[in-house]
Amino acid sequence: MCGGGSESEIWARHLAHVYNPSIWEAEAVDHLRSEIPDQPRQHGKTLSPLKIQKLGWRGATSEDYKLLENMNKLTSLKYLEMKDIAINISRNLKDLNQKYAGLQPYLDQINVIEEQVAALEQAAYKLDAYSKKLEAKYKKLEKR
Repeated sequence: MCGGGSESEIWARHLAHVYNPSIWEAEAVDHLRSEIPDQPRQHGKTLSPLKIQKLGWRGATSEDYKLLENMNKLTSLKYLEMKDIAINISRNLKDLNQKYAGLQPYLDQINVIEEQVAALEQAAYKLDAYSKKLEAKYKKLEKR
């Protein structure tokens, strides 16, 4: 790029130009018109190098604008798609939360049953240990 400055300064100048609506309107009216006059004795037959450069720059700016316009349209469409996706996710999340709330009493019952099963298992282990002790005492008494 021509001119000096950091890359961010160059982009800032370029974007300031691209986002200036008065430039778009001027280019839309006559983007081939140049403020640079023909060279002496040229009489409009051929374009001067400076005029060619300016016309190329304006054409590039017009192309840049069209590219940015297309990018903005696509970005807007993607944001609309993402908005729809977010709305669907939110709706599905609400549905799942309602279903979970409906299942909550059953989940609570399952937790209570699990606690009761754990208590029964402990009782069974104690009973098994007690029965083994009784069996050992019986065998001891039987041997006498």
